[in-house]
Formats: sequence, structure tokens, C-alpha cells
Amino acid sequence: MGKTLRNTVGIGLVVGGVILAIFTGWHHAGTASNSVASAEVIAQGRQIYADQCAACHGADLEGQPDWRTQLPSGRSPAPPHDETGHTWHHSDEVLFRIVKEGTAAIVGGGYESDMPGFADVLSDAEIRAVLDFIKSTWPERERAYQENVSQAN
Repeated sequence: MGKTLRNTVGIGLVVGGVILAIFTGWHHAGTASNSVASAEVIAQGRQIYADQCAACHGADLEGQPDWRTQLPSGRSPAPPHDETGHTWHHSDEVLFRIVKEGTAAIVGGGYESDMPGFADVLSDAEIRAVLDFIKSTWPERERAYQENVSQAN
């Protein structure tokens, strides 16, 4: 009886481990950074960025001048989205929510920002395409860092 119980427990642990590995893989596949976005999605994101984002964040993702210095209004200038900014420090989930809901909605605590939410302007797929475009411009080090941050969430 003791050997049968050990075998049953051992099989149960193996099956449980396999099930856990499968669910973990599905989770990461659904939330991982789209570092392999298609050229078509990136091109769509580039166009949406040009139409919706470049006026503030710059045609070349360079941000507004002195983006680290508060404006007289107390708000911050639009940051760059290239590797010189801090966009790549944030997970996919946070970046998506900032674009969809606006920075103030994410930061909370009465924070004010000129960054509006685009929920009424862009679909979720369009927001992801813009983020895929932005990420496609980063050097490997920044892409890898951001992908790791996204997988940790």
C-alpha cells in the first residue's frame, strides 16, 4: 500500500507540473511583449503614431524639449519614446493602460497630465500596433529589458 500511494502521489505531482507548465506558457504567450510583431502591424502602428502621437511625442519619438523639466502649469512635457526616454522601463500592460486611459488615470492621486486617454479614438488593436511600432525602434538592450518587465507582471 505504501508503494502504491507513493506512485500515485508521484504521478499526481508530475501531471500537476505539466498542467502548471502549460498554463504558464499560455499566460506568457498572451501577455508577452510583441517583439515579433509583423511588418504590417508595425507599419500600421507607425501611421497611427504619426497621426495621433507625433504632435506631442515627436515625429522621431524624440519627445518635447526639456521633457524632464516641469512646465509652468506643473505638468511634464511629453517624454520621448525612443531609447533616451523611460517608456521602455514600463510593462506592456502599463503602457497599454496609459495610452488607453491617460497618464492621470494610471498614476492617480490627483496627478495631472496633458496625456489624454485614447479609448474613444483607438481600438485596443490600434493601441497595441502603436506600442509595437515604438518597441520596434528600440535597441536590443531596451527591448529585452522591457520584455522582461512585461513578463514579470
